[in-house]
Amino acid sequence: MNLLQPGTVELWMSSPYVLGILGLLSFSESSFFLIPPEILVIPMGIAAPEKALWLGLFISLLSLFGAMFGYFLGQKGGKPVLKRLFKEKHVTSVENMFKKYDTKAIFIAAFTPIPFKVFTLSAGAFDLDYKRFILTSAMGRTSRYMILMGLIFFFGESIRYFIEHQLDMVVGVGTAAVLLLVAFNKLAVPFIEEKWLKRSLKDFLFGWMK
Repeated sequence: MNLLQPGTVELWMSSPYVLGILGLLSFSESSFFLIPPEILVIPMGIAAPEKALWLGLFISLLSLFGAMFGYFLGQKGGKPVLKRLFKEKHVTSVENMFKKYDTKAIFIAAFTPIPFKVFTLSAGAFDLDYKRFILTSAMGRTSRYMILMGLIFFFGESIRYFIEHQLDMVVGVGTAAVLLLVAFNKLAVPFIEEKWLKRSLKDFLFGWMK
């Protein structure tokens, strides 16, 4: 059965168990399932904007529990499970991101539209530090969902088009810009200081103030 066939979300919305369905989507999307909670929480928030922030906290918490479960699955199953679930090139890409960015890779995946379950399973398989994994996952998921539901809380129906069609693009571009700045600071700045300035960039820019 295609869970996203026409009318599915409307059926969920009318169910007395809608909060349980939302919780299940939030939990499972962080560990093994494809359908994100946004497809349900956005119309729920728009239908009752005064509850949007509480819904944001709810899906943030359930998503974090799902991330913990994903970490456990990855830890128990290891790389063979990852290679059965995802293409080997994707597993290699995620592993390289962990080596390069450590828990920053988790935050990026938790905050952006990148499939989060790939990273939660990989974090367990690659034995990423559990405490830092949980902290970074909580920060990323809460930031994403509270921004989303905060927009609905303050603007209601009028913000729907932006959320559904442009928010992920803005988040993606903003994240890419931050990564470029980090890369520039780590790679380009030391090169400029050593080859051209012969001193630190800070001294070059602000040395006259001393």
